[in-house]
Amino acid sequence: MSTTLEDLQWRYATKKFDASKKISEEQLNILLEAARLSPTSYGLQPFHVFVVEDVDIREKLKPVSWNQSQIVDASHLLVFANHNEFDASLVDNYLNNVSETRGVALEQLKGYGDFMKSKLLDLPGALKDSWTARQVYIALGNVMTAAANLKIDTCPMEGFERKAYDDILGLTEKSLTTTVVLPVGYRSEEDETQHYAKVRRATDDFVTFI
Repeated sequence: MSTTLEDLQWRYATKKFDASKKISEEQLNILLEAARLSPTSYGLQPFHVFVVEDVDIREKLKPVSWNQSQIVDASHLLVFANHNEFDASLVDNYLNNVSETRGVALEQLKGYGDFMKSKLLDLPGALKDSWTARQVYIALGNVMTAAANLKIDTCPMEGFERKAYDDILGLTEKSLTTTVVLPVGYRSEEDETQHYAKVRRATDDFVTFI
C-alpha cells in the first residue's frame, strides 16, 4: 500500500481524462464519504456536494467552464456549493443531530448553540459567503487525497462562471453558490502534463519553525 506522500506525489491536476473509463459506485461513495467526514468550523458543514452525471447538464456546463474538456470527459463531476446565506436553522439542525447522535438533551446544548449564533448570524452577507466557502476547501483537499489513495485522478477547478453554474444547477433558490468544481476519473494517455515534474517550493522556503 502506498503512503500518503507517495499518493500526493502521484496526483496532478489532470488536464485530459479518458472518457471511456468510469470509477465504480463503491469508489464514488468513498470519495463522498471523505467529504462528509471532513472537519468544518463548529462541525456545521455549511455546504453541499452535487454529483453531476447527466450528460446534457455537463454539456451545458462546459462552455461556462472556459470550454475545458474535463467537465464532460471525466467519469463524474463533483460540484461543491457553499451556503452563501444562512440563519439560525443551520445551528439548530446541527444541534438536533448532536442530540440524536450522542443522546444528549437539547437543553444541555443551548449554551453552545447560543455561542455559535452570536458569532455567525450577525456576520455581513459577504463574510457569511466567505466563511462557508472556506469550509469547502477542507473537504476538497480530503476528497483529492482519498482519490489519490485509490489512484483516481482529479482536477480542482475554479475556472468557471459562478453565476452560470448556479443558474444551470438551480442553486440560487437554495441559497447555495458554486465554490469549486472537481472532475474525477482516469487520466488519458494523451495527457502530456502527467509526465511533468512536480514543481513546488523547497521546504526551507515554505516552512518556518518559530
